[in-house]
Amino acid sequence: MKDYKKHFILAAPPEEVYAALTNPATIQLWTGEVAEMSTEPGSEFALWEGSIVGRNLEFEQDKKIVQQWYFMDDEEEEEETPSVVTIKLHPSPKGTDVELKHVNIPDEAYEDIIAGWNEQYFGSLIDFYKD
Repeated sequence: MKDYKKHFILAAPPEEVYAALTNPATIQLWTGEVAEMSTEPGSEFALWEGSIVGRNLEFEQDKKIVQQWYFMDDEEEEEETPSVVTIKLHPSPKGTDVELKHVNIPDEAYEDIIAGWNEQYFGSLIDFYKD
């Protein structure tokens, strides 16, 4: 298991970024895919046609999102150690400083997950908010 931490700068205020990460209609605007998402702790979510799935753990309006991401092993069973994503939003002169921390990423999925965060997930959001 590996951990990943990175900061991203998005050219939008934290309340807009929070909506882009939690509102299904807004998620669909920047991903191009139907999203299942709720800000109800304990609810399940699915993004990118189910390629990212998990459970929402905690929300702090316009500031923080905590989710458990599901990874299946070869036997199609859930991993014993939860993979947890924490996204913190900080106001910045350029918009929002997004602090991403993803812990307990399965070794075999690590490179794909990092590329996904940088290119698809936050790469798409950065493009979405470009002037």
